[in-house]
Amino acid sequence: MFDRFKSHKSVGAPEFLVVGLGNPEKKYNLTRHNSGFLCVDELAEKHQFKISKLKFKAVIADTVINSHRVIVMKPQTYMNNSGEAVKEAATFYKIPNEKIIVIFDDISLDVGKLRIKRKGTDGGHNGIKSIIAQTGSSDFPRIKLGVGKKPHPDYDLAAWVLSEFKKDEEKPLKEAIDNACCAVELMLDGKIDEAMNRYNS
Repeated sequence: MFDRFKSHKSVGAPEFLVVGLGNPEKKYNLTRHNSGFLCVDELAEKHQFKISKLKFKAVIADTVINSHRVIVMKPQTYMNNSGEAVKEAATFYKIPNEKIIVIFDDISLDVGKLRIKRKGTDGGHNGIKSIIAQTGSSDFPRIKLGVGKKPHPDYDLAAWVLSEFKKDEEKPLKEAIDNACCAVELMLDGKIDEAMNRYNS
């Protein structure tokens, strides 16, 4: 399938880098911290491409979405070093920060909720912290996927984000991921305001 879609690549350098954050081992696949991976996997399913080429300490796809050549990436460095993969790819393809779209989990939002921003702080998220440290900038657009607050204040944060979604969270999670994919498409077309107005919770 991947080879079949290679022929649909546009001429010219990639315009955008779309990054889903997560941890690479299978045991993390369905955890809250891997929401970014789940989202770009859905984007790949929707647009019929595979994120399978090993490059830049990541698995990537070089594809076309809405007539834009896009590198879609899942860093394989583990969350805390996600910035290494992002920096390598952005430097190689000369992609500016404002065209790096990062999708990741947010514990301050309920499952099913989205928050799209043009830029911002790391908000205590280690993957975002790494990207800011490596690229030297926080001026990149991001899509936050709600994964819910800790069950109680004393609950260990790492244990919470590395826990799997519950059965009753699957439907709102899927809706949020579908909306995030639509938001990515709008953002690629330069319609970030429309994406925020339509999908921000």
